Amino acid sequence: MTARKIIMTLALFVVAAAPCFASAAETTVWKLNEAKSTLVPGRAKNNIVTYSVEGEKVKIVIDGVSADGKPTHNEWKGKFDGKDYPVTGDPKTDVRSYRISGDRSLELTAKKGGKTTASGRVTISRDSTTRTVDLSITGADGKTVKSIAVYDRQ
Repeated sequence: MTARKIIMTLALFVVAAAPCFASAAETTVWKLNEAKSTLVPGRAKNNIVTYSVEGEKVKIVIDGVSADGKPTHNEWKGKFDGKDYPVTGDPKTDVRSYRISGDRSLELTAKKGGKTTASGRVTISRDSTTRTVDLSITGADGKTVKSIAVYDRQ
């Protein structure tokens, strides 16, 4: 993909999904609303998710707590083109991909060692105040669990 196409795709996404991130000079922060979420008990949770634009890429920073209550921090920087880009700081994921799937949604896939560990959809509400992550997570035992995390825009 040429730089011009990448910039145009990113610009279109910024217009369509402005609540995710506004411009290279701004960031958008989302805070977990546990009361509205359906989380898997005994699993890690992502408390704060921050979107920002860095050049032609989007940076997503996630801060949360592990299943045993320890702070977690991971970062992803890439494009919303469905290709895998590296994740740092997450022991269960080494790459993640995002693909625009609608005017207010992204498809998400997370992998470890080439194997899918989670997949789902990120959706922004029409009023741009809520971000919902509907995720299917595959554990080490091969069983899949569902999680719905709802975030409020800060």
